[in-house]
Amino acid sequence: MKNTEVYLKPNLVMEPLVDKWYAWSHLISPATAAMNIVGRHMTIMESYLMAPELHAEAVLNPKLRGGPFMDIPVERAGEVKAIYEDTLLKQQPVLEFSKAVNKLDKLLKADAKGFAMEEIYARVPEELKGYVELYYDRNNNGGFRFFEPLLYDSAYYNKNSQSLALWITDNDHRPFCLSTPKLNDENTLHLEIPFDHPGIDELARMKRVPQTLDYIKEKLGITEDQSALFETFFTTDVPPAYEKYAGDKIRMRYFGHACILIETKDISILVDPLISYYGYASEVDHFSDVDLPDTIDYVLITHNHQDHILFETLLPLRHKIKNIIVPNTCSGKLQDPDLKLMFNHIGFNNVISINEMESVKFADAMITGVPFTGEHSDLNILTKSCYFVQIGDFKLAFFADSRIMEPELYAHIQRKIGDVDVVFLGMECDGAPLSWLYGQLLPQKLPRDQDNSRRLSGSDCKKGMSLVDIFHPKEVYVYAMGQEPWVEFISSIKYTDESNPIVQSNRLIEECREKGIAAERLFGEREILYNK
Repeated sequence: MKNTEVYLKPNLVMEPLVDKWYAWSHLISPATAAMNIVGRHMTIMESYLMAPELHAEAVLNPKLRGGPFMDIPVERAGEVKAIYEDTLLKQQPVLEFSKAVNKLDKLLKADAKGFAMEEIYARVPEELKGYVELYYDRNNNGGFRFFEPLLYDSAYYNKNSQSLALWITDNDHRPFCLSTPKLNDENTLHLEIPFDHPGIDELARMKRVPQTLDYIKEKLGITEDQSALFETFFTTDVPPAYEKYAGDKIRMRYFGHACILIETKDISILVDPLISYYGYASEVDHFSDVDLPDTIDYVLITHNHQDHILFETLLPLRHKIKNIIVPNTCSGKLQDPDLKLMFNHIGFNNVISINEMESVKFADAMITGVPFTGEHSDLNILTKSCYFVQIGDFKLAFFADSRIMEPELYAHIQRKIGDVDVVFLGMECDGAPLSWLYGQLLPQKLPRDQDNSRRLSGSDCKKGMSLVDIFHPKEVYVYAMGQEPWVEFISSIKYTDESNPIVQSNRLIEECREKGIAAERLFGEREILYNK
């Protein structure tokens, strides 16, 4: 097959890793990466190495799903220890950075008493000098912000920790990604390349455009030892051709979770890409990358959570994407990293950051960023945006995981933008406590009652219906529920019919239908055509 042109197999996984852990957005931004490597990875590995039997029991308990328990057999504890020791060796600057952040938090709590900050700069830990600005908030509490672009040019952004694991899959099942690293096995090829490596684009193109093995081996630097396994990832079978939509309507395709593709014959817009690419028989009918256009005009990112920014989907799509729209921020706050910076540093050079109520216009379409409230545990986070997409006179609203805290906000928006035709709303209304995702970024552990009250939750029926009553849509779709089997390893969600999000969304669907509004909860795949 040496000089034969081949295609990438449809069920090849390109799994992005940082220190052998599943790469999500908080492992790219240097500050959040440092806090998660120390506060999540090192802590979980230390716990596992002390009591691997406890972890083995915990992962079998459904009540502990999504907890800090490593899904790795006891007999492989030596491999976990090797990852732990390798992290200690390679990430020493990052480990010191994390300690310095904790020291600075304590320093400001003790000494920032409302007087001028200037003399405190001299006592900022050496690792952070020149990377932070000290300030008071309006309540006279001391704080700091990072000069985030400078962190990417420092020892704290370690591209050498990034890699890609290639392996063939035939099912949706994986360990929960935030608590279990990827171990070596005979069927997995680890490529020690950073995420901005151009060879990733060349490899991904081979899903549809064949190349010779020699060509792609050279692009990726495949060694002789890697060659035999690498060659098993390719086939001479020609993949099915993508059938571009050529009609005169607007086509909506639901790809699972919060991923929606909007197409006309002229444009394509993909929202929150999380796609089950892999061509194998599944218990759930779903679209895959075979159903994506060769060019994606705009990708819309609603917020910085691991089930809405999935590099396993985005890196293989990078060569197709003309533009990515992200919510704008340059706050420098630890909990709120800049998405444009992050995407730029992993090889996306076509990123547009927009503010609330700012629009991007093209062809006969317009994309408008809209305020996004809730689902962030009351932290001061700006990197979140809902989107209104207007094509001709037809309007679609993507509210993602918004929790409608104050309906009057959306009444103001409606007065400016008008009614919409279709609403998409996430209703995972229970959510995890603040510490589940952001605990590693906090200077001290919250009391349990406070932690449990500040949840990563979307809208319930009452809050969702407030949107319906404001925007008067003709159709309402509940989405972003994490129900599809290929999302479970990211979200850890598994509902029953009695689960509150299911009960609440059923109630909303029923109330909408009573008002004459078409409504359903999306699952698996769905296609609808709309008139412009």
